[in-house]
Amino acid sequence: MPGVGVDAVLYRVVRAGPVRHRPSYVASEVVADPDDVLLDLLKRARGGGRTPLLDRVDPLGESVVDAEATQQLLAELRCLAELARTPAEVTHIRRLALLARRCLDRRDVEIRFEGD
Repeated sequence: MPGVGVDAVLYRVVRAGPVRHRPSYVASEVVADPDDVLLDLLKRARGGGRTPLLDRVDPLGESVVDAEATQQLLAELRCLAELARTPAEVTHIRRLALLARRCLDRRDVEIRFEGD
């Protein structure tokens, strides 16, 4: 099903004020996947035991990776890189890794994998 894709979105937490008790989130950067590049890679990697975090990505829903899980995400992206077969796949993994690296030294961000 072309065009379904799983976009990776970096969200920044906006602290709750005195009236609001829950923080809200603002999307600050997107790695779009209109050609299903990530989806294809995830299908290839799934079940191998090396990408448990990415195995939970739902192509029809939303999966959240918080700042504390960024190191694990980067390690799993390296595993995906080993499965990359095309320049588009390599480029997509690099873009995802750059997004994840933006989270390394921060606690006020999370990455959401958002399926269609």
